[in-house]
Amino acid sequence: MFEVYERGIKLWHFENLQKYTDITHFVSTRHGGSSVPPFNSLNLGLSSGDNPVRVMENRRRLAAALGFNVESIITSWQVHGDDVRIITRESIAEDASFCKIPKVSADAMVTDIPNVCITVIVADCVPVMYFDPTKKVIGIAHAGWKGTVKGIARKVVKTLEETFGCSPKDIIVGIGPSIGPCCYEVGPDVVGIVKKVFDSPEGMVKEIDVKGKGLFNLWEANRRELVDAGIPDNNIEISEECTKCHHNTFFSYRYQGEKSGRLGAGIMIR
Repeated sequence: MFEVYERGIKLWHFENLQKYTDITHFVSTRHGGSSVPPFNSLNLGLSSGDNPVRVMENRRRLAAALGFNVESIITSWQVHGDDVRIITRESIAEDASFCKIPKVSADAMVTDIPNVCITVIVADCVPVMYFDPTKKVIGIAHAGWKGTVKGIARKVVKTLEETFGCSPKDIIVGIGPSIGPCCYEVGPDVVGIVKKVFDSPEGMVKEIDVKGKGLFNLWEANRRELVDAGIPDNNIEISEECTKCHHNTFFSYRYQGEKSGRLGAGIMIR
């Protein structure tokens, strides 16, 4: 990934997606917004206690920096599940969620409709972006530990195949900034689930004490899910930017707590 400044907004782009001129994508940072501490400053989340007027202004600034209307932003109510929402023209008309907490719950979205910026809101969880340049279809997922072990990254690929006729070998994927294996400490219950779900958990979870706590590598777990779904390894870019380590650039729930801002990660067909 690489960072850019657009109209005073600091953003990150994936190198493997940026070469495609028929999409726009981004991962936001905490810089360039209107929110005050502890949400300073480009908070895009509506559910952590920030003034919604400031959040809307932040979303408008982001959209303006990227050259599209803020009403193009579509989000879902994220519940740490594995539901994949297919965005249609009907669903857009029903839920213009750029200005309110969305009604529809899902942790992933896919669409082939232009000028719709499907967006997830994160602060340590993994944003996963998808683009099939052959079928002109996009997807995005919010993968915390629960979504990861439920296989949400793989389920997005399956939905792209079944709904749009995509071939996994054509799909380009970016795994965005999130809490890294350096910092993501989980309890023995999560360690046990990871070992049960994955046939070869080596490299995904590292036990760090006699009580069974471990460090969970969300990046590697999602990469393996994608490869198992048929995505070529060289089609996958991993940012390897830890949000907790780099809390001055990104928002981090683990570093700051509930009263913190949220990043946005989105992708749109032009």
